[in-house]
This record gives sequence, structure tokens and C-alpha cells, in this order.
Amino acid sequence: MAKKKSPVSKRLREARVLAGFSQKSLGIKAGIDEFSASARMNQYETDKHVPDFGTIKRISKVLKMPEAYFYCDDDKLALLISCWSVLSKKKQQQILSMINS
Repeated sequence: MAKKKSPVSKRLREARVLAGFSQKSLGIKAGIDEFSASARMNQYETDKHVPDFGTIKRISKVLKMPEAYFYCDDDKLALLISCWSVLSKKKQQQILSMINS
């Protein structure tokens, strides 16, 4: 049976491209050694390796995306997570109130 691909690789590439970073520049900004940054980011995006949570935290900070986005298997839910993160606390509370009513 084939190994199921991690959602991290897809989400990482989507977020990186959207933010306008090269693999190398994102890796360096996330604290990866400049000589291996491009190769490591490529391995993450091709699902050869999955970054640990600490690395995802640093990458998410650079890309201004919540960590949960990278682990989300469902495209619509991933979109909701990314949109939620840019809403004001007031808007988030309004949405939660609508959902709960």
C-alpha cells in the first residue's frame, strides 16, 4: 500500500509561493542554514521529509500562517483556517456567535 502524502508538503508550497519566497529564502528566514536551506525546503515540499513542529512554527511565523493550516488535509478547511487568522478578534467573535446561535 502506498504511503499517504502529508498535507504539509502541499500547504508549504502553496503558502511559500503565495508569499513570494524562494525555497532558499524561506528556509534561511526560518532559521535553516543557508547552505542547506534550499535542499531542505525542497525535501519538505516533495514529501521526502516532514518538518518537525518547531520548524513548522518558524516557517508559519515567516509566512504569517497559523501552524494548523500546514496540517489540514481538507482544502476548504485550510482556506478557512488561513482566512480566520487574518480576521480581527471582533470579527472572529461575531462569527463564533453566529455559529453558536
